[in-house]
Amino acid sequence: MAGVTKEFRIHERSVRARLTPRQYPYWRTISEGCHLGYYRGTRRGTWIARYREAGSAGPAVRKSIGDADDGCEANGSTILNWKQALDAATSWFALQEAGGDGDLDPNMTVADAVIAYIEMRDARETARVGRKARSTASFKLNSHVLADQKLSGVKLCDLNEAHLRSWQRRLSCARGSSKLRVLSELKAALNDIYAEHRKALPRDFPVTVKFGCRPVFADDAASESVARSNQVLPDERIRKILAAVQDQDSDGDNSILAILLAATGARFSQVVRMFVRDVELDRNCVFVPPSRKGRGKKIGPHIRVQVGEDVVAALRSHVENRGPNEPLLLRWRYRQVSPTKWIRVSRAPWKTPSEMQRWWPKQPGFQA
Repeated sequence: MAGVTKEFRIHERSVRARLTPRQYPYWRTISEGCHLGYYRGTRRGTWIARYREAGSAGPAVRKSIGDADDGCEANGSTILNWKQALDAATSWFALQEAGGDGDLDPNMTVADAVIAYIEMRDARETARVGRKARSTASFKLNSHVLADQKLSGVKLCDLNEAHLRSWQRRLSCARGSSKLRVLSELKAALNDIYAEHRKALPRDFPVTVKFGCRPVFADDAASESVARSNQVLPDERIRKILAAVQDQDSDGDNSILAILLAATGARFSQVVRMFVRDVELDRNCVFVPPSRKGRGKKIGPHIRVQVGEDVVAALRSHVENRGPNEPLLLRWRYRQVSPTKWIRVSRAPWKTPSEMQRWWPKQPGFQA
């Protein structure tokens, strides 16, 4: 008999925000054998559906429904609110009760698994940046897995550890750390396809993936330097860059971003997540969100950084008369109305570093 499931009020957004990140989901019973769960990760929440035939003591089947609308509005496809997640889970439960997904194919290949995984990652990246974009998985897996016919054409039901280890030895990446990243993406793709189509795949498929994806080049990766070479710019060069951007940036959007990057030493992905409330002018300090790098399971506190009077003066016009929950850094969005004319539409937060990079080549005569 299955154990009693502890119920959580995951249908309420405010309750989900107070849940502690952990390795397993918070569940809510939909009907006998059907549960909808909320996995609280360190970066985002995910909806998980779980199905077990009523009265059965066998293992449950799980499926990831989509990301939760914790930090952004639902779009109905990759980011779902409670009602949308419940509807998607209910449809999946109906398929399970009818005998499983209708698209189970025992002839699925490694290429099928990788393509499905790339589509999922690309959709997530597109939703994150607000425009069509390719994920890192797309670049890595297209070049090193789909291009390898010896592995990509293998049926998943025939896949064994020898296939995966031979593929590892054929990897053309120069660095062991680069090989590890590609290997991690492939392992995630195979585990994802098993979670989706476990009824059509061998029961020992996860074991094959686990041992077949153990690095055969671990010594190469371990001998490499973890940190890249020192790339700290001298103060004189930093001042020259900041002076140039302030002189040529009429809106001040690029200059305040450059000033914050120089004053805090933070990554682009950190400063663009700052809000107006993260700036304390009277105390000459800013609070920078923690980096998303690493594998820490806890969300760390914001990092307090003392800044000079010149930085405070530059920030003042960007925080005065604004609400505390507004994004600190904004930029103009443009819309093309003719082949040669673009008009300003609205101001919105920064999304990717390429938005800043595109501005610099347009400044004539500037060399850092």
